[in-house]
Amino acid sequence: MCQPLAYDGVVTEPRWLDQRQQRAWRGHLAVAARLQAELNRRLQADAGLSLADFDVLVALSERGDGGAPLRVTELAEALQWEKSRLSHHLTRMQRRGLVGREDCPDDARGAFVVLSPTGRSAIEQAAPAHVAAVRELVFDGLDDAQVDAWAAVSDAVLARIADAQSAG
Repeated sequence: MCQPLAYDGVVTEPRWLDQRQQRAWRGHLAVAARLQAELNRRLQADAGLSLADFDVLVALSERGDGGAPLRVTELAEALQWEKSRLSHHLTRMQRRGLVGREDCPDDARGAFVVLSPTGRSAIEQAAPAHVAAVRELVFDGLDDAQVDAWAAVSDAVLARIADAQSAG
């Protein structure tokens, strides 16, 4: 049996998802998992990059001036990764020559991540096939109203998450 939940000292029974909500939620989870797996598989085959590598390279290359150094903490926040996960991943990417690290002149403990020439070349070569895969797997199967609805739902959920984070 499920235990009652306590919020602010008030005990309540769980608000279970109804069938429609459960279908939507499980569909979202399946889409997210299968889409990431397929995009990762294609990036590996096409460019020798993981989806995680690609995400890091995109975040670095999309800086206002096209690859300015970024603090590790800022990059972790942008990617929504734990700092330790990012640090380990950056070490692997650095060994492959995709990124570099530079000391932060105003903070001896801080470090900047920079996009290397090899990393810039990798993202430039991988991006066309990646965007083609996203179009093929997602947007080519949706009409304009569905794309707009998906964007609106995403915006609404992200706003609720932001509100919850700022309240907690």
